[in-house]
Amino acid sequence: MPATPSLLKRLPPLGFFAALLVLIVVLLLPQAAGLPLAGQRLLAILAFAVVLWLTEAVSYEVSAVLIVALIALLVGTAPNMAAPEHALGTSKALSMAMSGFTSSGLVLVAAALFIAAAMTITGLDRRIALMTLSRIGVGYGRILIGTLVVTVVLSLLVPSATARVACVVPIMMGMIAAFGVSKDSPFAAGVMIMVAQATSVWNVGIQTAAAQNLLTTDFIHQVTGQSISWSTWLLAGAPWAMLMSVALYWVVHRLMPAKSVAIAGGKDTVKKALQELGPMSRNEKTLLGVTLVLLLLWATGGKLHHVDTATVTATGLGVLLLPGLGVMSWKEVQSRIPWGTLLVFGVGISLGSALLQTHAGQWLGNVVVQGMGLESLSPFWLFAVLSLFLIVVHLGFASATALTSTMMPILLSLLTAISSELNVPGMALLLGFAISFGFILPINAPQNMVCIGTDTFTSRQFIKVGIPVTIIGYLVMLLLAASWWPLLGLM
Repeated sequence: MPATPSLLKRLPPLGFFAALLVLIVVLLLPQAAGLPLAGQRLLAILAFAVVLWLTEAVSYEVSAVLIVALIALLVGTAPNMAAPEHALGTSKALSMAMSGFTSSGLVLVAAALFIAAAMTITGLDRRIALMTLSRIGVGYGRILIGTLVVTVVLSLLVPSATARVACVVPIMMGMIAAFGVSKDSPFAAGVMIMVAQATSVWNVGIQTAAAQNLLTTDFIHQVTGQSISWSTWLLAGAPWAMLMSVALYWVVHRLMPAKSVAIAGGKDTVKKALQELGPMSRNEKTLLGVTLVLLLLWATGGKLHHVDTATVTATGLGVLLLPGLGVMSWKEVQSRIPWGTLLVFGVGISLGSALLQTHAGQWLGNVVVQGMGLESLSPFWLFAVLSLFLIVVHLGFASATALTSTMMPILLSLLTAISSELNVPGMALLLGFAISFGFILPINAPQNMVCIGTDTFTSRQFIKVGIPVTIIGYLVMLLLAASWWPLLGLM
């Protein structure tokens, strides 16, 4: 009898069997006209992956390995699209499944994770956060503003949302303790919700602030051959992020009021923490200098020089790792890099590329266009419909990277099928903004999960703030879609 519970514990969760069932059902469907068998099998793999991601039956890293194996086996034994009398071959299919690991987007994400680790190793991220908070001052409203400012500054310097939150959360928890309020107070909840939501807001504003942005630009380049520069993204996304920062402050201050909180010790706490850091070290100065140079090169790409963002970032990383001149060694940094993130990112790119190579994405895009009559919509209403769809779909995803891997190749195929006159790269860029809408559920973004792990707020409180922020964010996007973004030539 005792063996039965033990065996049950070793069985995969129900979500895995649901994903397997979906895979089999799609594989057994009659082959649709215009869809190669390899494409149908790729859609089955995509459905399998989506169910795994939605149910979180296995970790994202495990799902990535399963996706690679399925592409190699199922697509590899399907007829070659160019020569249907022969199978594609598992070797070629495996190359397809691993193609994302040669992408410039993956290089940029990897370099960004290393730079984020350098910020933590040197303590520069903590110093910047404390200096910013010390200048903003104390008081509930000022602390909320300070959190916003810290988020903006770190979004420019630390190209990892999770790393930024991991830096800010301990500082804010220390301030909450210094103010003499309980962890479950409105003050603590408001501050920590602001950390999570502001991070998501500025993921939209800055291209290098989030991995899903880099994945979006990589797919745009693959499909259209056009590159989205750092400055183009900033011009389009920063106005939305600035307007939403004001809205976010108003929503948090109004829905999580904490006017009666005594916070006399706050400023002293920040000053004491700064004093404990001491003067800036050589490594901090070096890292700050390299980061500022990277910012300058990112912002002037395609104008003052023609070196792409990934190459610029990889070069900066090389400088930071140089013996004697750099700020960290390989041994120091290797344990701080979430290697699983790179695995998931690379396979996500591969999955999206495979959708396009097997013509599955194009077929699905044509079906959606014809079935929904999207070709008759103006660019504004097309954006309104598709962005709303992405915001709703994101409720089921715990990773914007996974959502981007799933939807962006299909969206690009859909946009290409609608009209030759539509600005496909521009529209895809704007739809990429909607993918970062992880405001409603704590599970919708890693930074939300880090913050809720502090036990300062409940899921209900997060949703209470997240719903109005999502509605306002969507309306602000529509406002910019009717005014600013057409002026930039993106619609």
